[in-house]
Amino acid sequence: MEHFPSVLTTAESDATVDRIEAHFERHGFGLWAVEVCDQAPFIGFVGLAVPPFEAPFTPCVEVGWRLTVQSWGNGYATEAARAAVAFGFGPVGLKEILSFAVPENVRSRRVMERLGMTHDPADDFDHPAPPRRRHVLYRLRSPNSRP
Repeated sequence: MEHFPSVLTTAESDATVDRIEAHFERHGFGLWAVEVCDQAPFIGFVGLAVPPFEAPFTPCVEVGWRLTVQSWGNGYATEAARAAVAFGFGPVGLKEILSFAVPENVRSRRVMERLGMTHDPADDFDHPAPPRRRHVLYRLRSPNSRP
């Protein structure tokens, strides 16, 4: 939550879980819980989601992640995001997957780049949710789609 306005309360966290479960019901995909076998039963989530806001690039599907600070630097976000992208381009049949973050979130931007995503500054946008911060947008086209 380093680049978010605040950490979630227990009630907000519970509501997030409810939204994630509803997303799976509605779309057939969503954010997966991530664990490290024999080490940590839950380190966060990674997966695919349909952003709930309007922007010049929506509707779309994004790949996203939130992991505990203790798990950073171990490649878990990249590994899980690669699996999510493969699922999105495979069984889900997506033609493009997006990801976005505040410009200062260098760790997430590196994950996006390791996934092969590209950034065009012309796509950057002001996120509509408070506190309405500027975000960079990255894109990845399916290897099976035509330009």
